[in-house]
Amino acid sequence: MAGSNHSRTSHRTQAQAVATWLFAVAFLVFLMILVGGATRLTDSGLSITEWKPILGAIPPFSEADWQSAFEKYKQIPEYKLVNKNISLDGFKTIFWWEWGHRFLGRVIGVAFALPFLYFLVKGSLTKGLAARLFGIFILGGLQGAIGWYMVMSGLVDRVDVSQYRLALHLVVAFLILGLLIWVALDLLSPAAEFGHRHIMTALSGVAGTIVGLLLLQVVLGAFVAGTKAGLAYNTWPRMNGEWLPSGMATLTPWYRNLFEDIATVQFNHRAVAYLIAVLAVVNLGIAVLSRHRTWKIFVSASLVLLAVVAQIMLGIWTLLNAVPLSLGVAHQAAGAIVFAIAVRHWHMARSPIGAETNGSANH
Repeated sequence: MAGSNHSRTSHRTQAQAVATWLFAVAFLVFLMILVGGATRLTDSGLSITEWKPILGAIPPFSEADWQSAFEKYKQIPEYKLVNKNISLDGFKTIFWWEWGHRFLGRVIGVAFALPFLYFLVKGSLTKGLAARLFGIFILGGLQGAIGWYMVMSGLVDRVDVSQYRLALHLVVAFLILGLLIWVALDLLSPAAEFGHRHIMTALSGVAGTIVGLLLLQVVLGAFVAGTKAGLAYNTWPRMNGEWLPSGMATLTPWYRNLFEDIATVQFNHRAVAYLIAVLAVVNLGIAVLSRHRTWKIFVSASLVLLAVVAQIMLGIWTLLNAVPLSLGVAHQAAGAIVFAIAVRHWHMARSPIGAETNGSANH
C-alpha cells in the first residue's frame, strides 16, 4: 500500500514537472507571437534576406558585416519601391526586429529539445506522451521552414509577404501554443491519473467550436494584416456608413474576395468575431444549466466570455485608430491569450467534473 502511494506520488511529481516545462515553452511561444506581430507591424520581416538556421543566430558585428547585410536588403523590391531612402541606422532597427524574432524561435527549439531529452532519458515520459511531444517538436521545426517560406514570397515580386503564407505561419504558431497547453493540462488532469473521463457533451461541443472558430479568426486576422485591410473602413459598427460596404466582392472568380478583397476580408473578420461572442454567451448558458455544473466550470465559461468581449473591444479600438503599433501588437497578443483561455475551457469541459471524488474513492 505504501509502495503504491509512493509510486503515485512520484508519478504525480514527474507529471507536474513536465507540465511546468510545457507551460514555460507555451509562454515562449506566446512571446514569439507577440514579437512576430511587432515585426510585421514595423515592416521588418524582409530585412534579413537569407535563411541560415545555425549561422543566422550570429548577428552582424563589424561595420563591414552591416554593410553586407544592407546591400543584400537593397536588392529586394521592398527597398527599391518603399524604403529607398532608409539609412543604415534605420536598416539596423528593422534588422534587429527580424533577428530577434528568428532568435526567439531558436531559443524555443532549444528550450523544448533539451528538457525533452532529459525527461526521456529520466523515464518521465510514457511512449504515448513522448510521441505526442516529438510530434509538437517536428511541427515547431516545420514552423521555422514555413516562416522562411513566407519571407521568400516578399523577396522577388512583392514589397510584402503573401497573406496566404502569413496566415499559414500564424495559424501554425497558434496550433503549437494550443497543443502545448492541452498536453500540459492532460498531465495535470485527475482523469489522467485515475482513468476517469466524463465528457460534458453539449458544453464540450460548444467549447470546441469556439476553439475552432478562434483558429479561423486567426486566419482571417492574418488576411486582414496581409492585405492591410485594417487601414481601411476605420469606423464601427458600420463600415464607412454601410453595414455591407459597396466595395465588397468585386473580384473574380468570387472566391478571391475571401482572401484578397479588402472590404470582404475585414467584413469576414468582424462577422466571425460577433459569432464567437454569441457562442461564448451560449457556452456560459450551457455551463450554468448543465446538471454537471461546478463553480470551476462557471468561472471558466465566464472567463471565456469576458476574454472574447475584451478582445473585440480591443479590436475595435485598434481599427478606429488605424492599427498603431502598440494596439496592433496588443490585439495579436490578446488573441493568443483568448485562444489559450478557450483551449483550457474546452479541456475542462472534456474532463471529469467529479474526478477528484472518484479518484479519492479509488485511492
